[in-house]
Amino acid sequence: MNSSHPPRAGAGFTAPAKKQLGQHFLADTHYVEKIVMAVNPKDGDCLVEIGPGQGAITFPLLRRHPKLTVIEFDRDLIAPLTEAAAPLGELTIVHRDVLQVDFTALAAGGKIRLVGNLPYNISSPILFHALEHAAAISDMTFMLQKEVVDRMAAGPGSKVYGRLSVMLQAWCEVTSLFVVPPGAFRPPPKVDSAVARLVPRDPATIGIDDPKRFAEVVKAAFGQRRKTLRNALNGVIDEAGFAAAGVRSDARAEQLEVADFIRLANVPHA
Repeated sequence: MNSSHPPRAGAGFTAPAKKQLGQHFLADTHYVEKIVMAVNPKDGDCLVEIGPGQGAITFPLLRRHPKLTVIEFDRDLIAPLTEAAAPLGELTIVHRDVLQVDFTALAAGGKIRLVGNLPYNISSPILFHALEHAAAISDMTFMLQKEVVDRMAAGPGSKVYGRLSVMLQAWCEVTSLFVVPPGAFRPPPKVDSAVARLVPRDPATIGIDDPKRFAEVVKAAFGQRRKTLRNALNGVIDEAGFAAAGVRSDARAEQLEVADFIRLANVPHA
């Protein structure tokens, strides 16, 4: 992740941001506290932070919850994180690319709560990776580029409603919480950021028969936004399929509700 100075002196450290890793370290304690309050850790929670960076969120979380697992790719941050966390609580560091981390295995039969200031250059892949392990996740509180959060939470008819909106909202309840300005980071990014909460839905209530088929239909539908669904889904859904799903083939993808995509994907196909 990309974090920085924790609220109290003596508990953190500084390190130069690595541009190639998309690092922008959170430095404003006001927003740190807002994120910690949004997470609101409880006794018994299994907290996992993606990308602790310089510990801006890590250390305040450890003060509230004395056991935390973090996933950090940058080896240069591991020793200072370990040293700074020692007086605060039990910090377990997983030194791996987050896209290679098995969240289900990390949950060990229970459920984890994910938190993180996601590297903006790979935020969408991280979100899709988390979706693959949604059954092992209680909730996710992430800071991302505001533009991405807007797309995540957008509804049908919005200019930014698209594949990311449908895929996330099918599996999770998505809520945009608050905006974080560029000045809250070191170095400041060129865009606004925002914090979002994602709560995985009960799989029994989602109604998706085949997740792979669902992803295929959604991707194809938004692949050429200006085309009607009849053309965009040519070879994927036929006219009989549209009729069976109760979806107009002359509509466009951005007009459909998430439930419409689920019905389309559940239509039997050859």
